[in-house]
Amino acid sequence: MPLSRLNPEQYKAATAPYGQNLIIASAGTGKTSTIVGRIAYLLSRGVEPQEILLLTFTNKAAQEMIERVAAFFGKQIASKVDAGTFHAVSYRWIKRFEGKVVLKQPRELKTLFRSVYEKRSFHHLSGDSEPFGANYLYDLYSFYQNTEMKRSFEEWIAYRQSEHDIYAMIYADIVDEFEGLKKQYGFLNFNDLLIHMRSICSEKELGYKEVLVDEYQDTNALQGTIIDVMKPPSLFCVGDYDQSIYAFNGADISIIGTFDKKFPNAVIYTLSKNYRSTVPILSLANKVIAFNERIYPKKLEVTRQERAQPPKLLVYDELFDQYHAIARLIYESKTEHSEIAVIFRNNSSADGIEATLRELGLPCRRRGGTSFFDSKEIKAILDIYVLLINESDMMAFIHLLEYAKGVGSATAKEIFAALQKVGSGSLLYGFFAPDISISNPFEKRKLNTQLGLFDDFLELGSAGRFGSLGLEAKFLKNPVLKHPKLTKDGAKLLHELYVLLRSIHGLKQPRSIVKKISLSSFFASVTDVLSSKRAQLADGSIDEKLKNESKERIYRKTQVLLELSKPYTDHERFLNAMILGSQDLTQGEGVNLLSIHASKGLEYREVYVVDLMDGRFPNRKLMSRGGSLDEERRLFYVAVTRAKDILFLSYAKYDKIKKMNFTASQFLYEAGLLKEDESYRALLQKEEKRDRET
Repeated sequence: MPLSRLNPEQYKAATAPYGQNLIIASAGTGKTSTIVGRIAYLLSRGVEPQEILLLTFTNKAAQEMIERVAAFFGKQIASKVDAGTFHAVSYRWIKRFEGKVVLKQPRELKTLFRSVYEKRSFHHLSGDSEPFGANYLYDLYSFYQNTEMKRSFEEWIAYRQSEHDIYAMIYADIVDEFEGLKKQYGFLNFNDLLIHMRSICSEKELGYKEVLVDEYQDTNALQGTIIDVMKPPSLFCVGDYDQSIYAFNGADISIIGTFDKKFPNAVIYTLSKNYRSTVPILSLANKVIAFNERIYPKKLEVTRQERAQPPKLLVYDELFDQYHAIARLIYESKTEHSEIAVIFRNNSSADGIEATLRELGLPCRRRGGTSFFDSKEIKAILDIYVLLINESDMMAFIHLLEYAKGVGSATAKEIFAALQKVGSGSLLYGFFAPDISISNPFEKRKLNTQLGLFDDFLELGSAGRFGSLGLEAKFLKNPVLKHPKLTKDGAKLLHELYVLLRSIHGLKQPRSIVKKISLSSFFASVTDVLSSKRAQLADGSIDEKLKNESKERIYRKTQVLLELSKPYTDHERFLNAMILGSQDLTQGEGVNLLSIHASKGLEYREVYVVDLMDGRFPNRKLMSRGGSLDEERRLFYVAVTRAKDILFLSYAKYDKIKKMNFTASQFLYEAGLLKEDESYRALLQKEEKRDRET
């Protein structure tokens, strides 16, 4: 029984009376065991498994906990516990009540958002600030959805950044049109899952007797409102305010900080025994995090009493000297590669470490940078697949046609709408059997200067200008080829897409479709564009050797996707696994290269925290954009508490490429690894000045 394995603190928390309970679980104190113990306690008290909801930060964490429950109660009972991330659980409920869900990744919706944004002009306004770009405005709107529950987007912009008040009406209209298009095509993004879930919870009784929330410190306002409208009879929240590191994504530390004020009868439990790290490592972590304000009192105790190696500071004259030296230390280490982690604050740090490790022939796996599923070649294959299964997916089409020279998102969107028009509402019919009696399938844009919309009359061209490209005669008759801004490269790519869709239409197996796509002339064109771009030199010429190497890497990735598709026989299950589950999948083996955010919840015998220079860590640039020193300090705390036995902290004094001198991070001073000097006092003065200005 899981409860028999808990220490007294964990047992007391796991068997807490029904009500509102908050468990402060610091790094390495056994929060997973406590949550599993709580589920076991609920089941032993007669609560049905389907009456328990477990909300976790990753689906992998949920799976691990349910597997532990299954070890005692059996898979049949454990599988009935509703467990997963806020998004995964929301997805399941929306499917149950609303049917088919077309889930889109942020980068896909950015393409749609950009196509709306490009129709606007801000030139008739004379503000003190330049208007936000399309991608930044999209991110800002996403942040707004996660954090603001009262104001409209227009009001929020005006309140948050008054210098953009003059553009706020146009921004809001872009958002309104964007939301209208999403509704028209049935698209949902991750925020929409939560917004729909909140509506479901406010209208229906879901039947949960207790809701358990893991990583409660990283809950944002939108997620918080879901729990509020759900009104569970019992709430069991587990978190640690010292590990709240997702403010950039809307996480609100005040949610955990005000738990006892929101619920006057709440009971707060603290897990204080650390089972992970040695005394010197935990002592260093506690020394630094103590500089942050304490929300709830806590004091960590170390259970490991063996002799331990103290954390070691590594100092190097030059940035790449640091990377080479750390790679050499790892090469000579007796620790298994899978038990070594290099943790970084900035992606550029990971690039340097990865390159030097590979020079020594050391395998490594990287998380927190560009993942396998974020690579453009894999996205292109999945976009084609999506278009075959859901021909209304405008973003997939736009994203694909943008690989043609001279074709932007606005033009691609107009061609998509035209294909639907000549296909009587069907994109595939628009390709395969277009109504050629429609001579002009393109609509004139409306005029509204107040909202930045200007007339852009489309003067039709002739499909005959593409006759020399060797396209099929039947395809040449398609009215959409009359778009005046469609380039020859665009017409050729459009034809290749037409041929590909025709060849995979009707195939039933995901593996067969992925294979056909990867071998198609369309994907060959995409590969050529990507490999040329990646092999382009500073003078604009293409290095053919680099291009061929890039093509080989793209080919290897398609083979990985083929392997991933093997277990699936259903299109929707395959696509949703690739879209919703891709965050938990990693590629490669060997030394772990992790961003601090990706390292959360993990532990390793030997850890290197690199580039501890002021400006890089703490990251002053991100702090100036709304971050804080407290958040950077929490990131440092998370990084060092990943280490079980061996911890190295490193920094360099100079970057010869950028010709830049560095000062050591103030966290190294706070940890007692460096003695206070003029550099440290200068850092403190800089911080005091920043506090006064904000």
